[in-house]
Amino acid sequence: MKNMKKLVILFLSLFLGMNSVFAYNLILPKEKKTVTTNQYAFFVGKAQNTEIITINDKRIFTASNGAFAHSVKLKDGKNRVVVRSNYSTQIYNFYKTPSSIEKSPLKEFEQRRVVVNKDRAPLRELPQNKGMNRISHLFKGTNLLINGQQGEFYRVFLSKNKIAWIAVKDVDEPEKNEDYTIPTFITMKSDTFKNASVHTIEFTGKLPYTIDETDKEIIFKVYNPEYSDNSVYTVNIRKPEKYVYRTLLSNGTYIFKVNELLLPEGATLDGITVVIDPGHGGFESGAIGCLGDKEKDIALKIGLELQDRLRLMGANTIMTRECDGHVSLDDRIEIAQKNCPQIFVSIHLNSIPDINMNVRKNRGSSVYYYNPNSKELAKDVQKSLLKELSTRNEGVREGSFKVLRRSEYLSILVEAAYMTNPVDSVIYRKENFAYNTARAIAEGIYNYLICDDNKTK
Repeated sequence: MKNMKKLVILFLSLFLGMNSVFAYNLILPKEKKTVTTNQYAFFVGKAQNTEIITINDKRIFTASNGAFAHSVKLKDGKNRVVVRSNYSTQIYNFYKTPSSIEKSPLKEFEQRRVVVNKDRAPLRELPQNKGMNRISHLFKGTNLLINGQQGEFYRVFLSKNKIAWIAVKDVDEPEKNEDYTIPTFITMKSDTFKNASVHTIEFTGKLPYTIDETDKEIIFKVYNPEYSDNSVYTVNIRKPEKYVYRTLLSNGTYIFKVNELLLPEGATLDGITVVIDPGHGGFESGAIGCLGDKEKDIALKIGLELQDRLRLMGANTIMTRECDGHVSLDDRIEIAQKNCPQIFVSIHLNSIPDINMNVRKNRGSSVYYYNPNSKELAKDVQKSLLKELSTRNEGVREGSFKVLRRSEYLSILVEAAYMTNPVDSVIYRKENFAYNTARAIAEGIYNYLICDDNKTK
């Protein structure tokens, strides 16, 4: 009898041990105890074919390859989340600290002058470091008048009808013994050439400027707030169909150049330079997929395929990285600037932010742009992605990504699919995904540059 009990115990042990192999594997969260300010806890992982996954007793959708993802809303204080399947139960504890984000009061003070301490300091419409609220990138040495502070931003007086905001860290108080004279206007002129226009406004000192665009015009303005309450110098420039532009400042002379994009004369991309930017790399993995795939690896595969594809079409291509190495955002931008491309393409795969995830909604392809001159290119590439990959249409969107903010070439950022969506994981794990994505991007670039009839208005 004792021997029979031992055999039963041994059998159960072996059975349970064998089945433990089939227990689900969680990629996220990485820790079972977490302190966070996030609104949601995000669970990403893989289940075996016979497993039914529940999180806090709610059954979770599992894709055909076992991938699953789910978010749980957190309340302030302690949160206990139970993840359970046929074979395994795990408990996760989150302590959510209250998010005490309050709007800082505006402190007004007597108007005074400050000086911008670095190049490309963002001048903003709102006192916040996010969103599409940059109205220009100021040059080092630019003189500004400030008359208030809200949080980490100074309020900038431009004219009686216009204010802006700049980060406190981006300006310095002038030296007490500085020999300073209020800048004065000298001259302004515009010259038009076959494929370009050059607009010059000259002052005796460095002053703030803004750039705005309408459907038909680019509006370049320079402000001289110390000279008059409404001293604004404006140039209205006809906007070409396909164009790039650049702002230069030498001493007090602004030079604003608008170039019509030179297009290939034949049916190839001969003469076109494209910088290909596979996102992340090295210690920056990017998003981690439900099955453990890394965004940096897939982005690189797409980038290398795109390089081959564009070269076959006659284009000159530059890669910001060709292996699994770290490249900073500034280095990526520098690589682009040195090679004077017509087009810059950054390649990524999306992930779920701190929101209530919807498996059916938070998936698909999208293309981002920052400057309006890149919008039509983004639309053509998005159209090709949807056709080639059969992914959900996540749309063409504005995005204030650092690598997209230069205006002297067209810049887009492609989110080919969602790394953290189980439905999309089936798509991006297909053997031909990188090739098909690269082909779609190349086709979108070709259609934008050559096949105007295929454009989606």
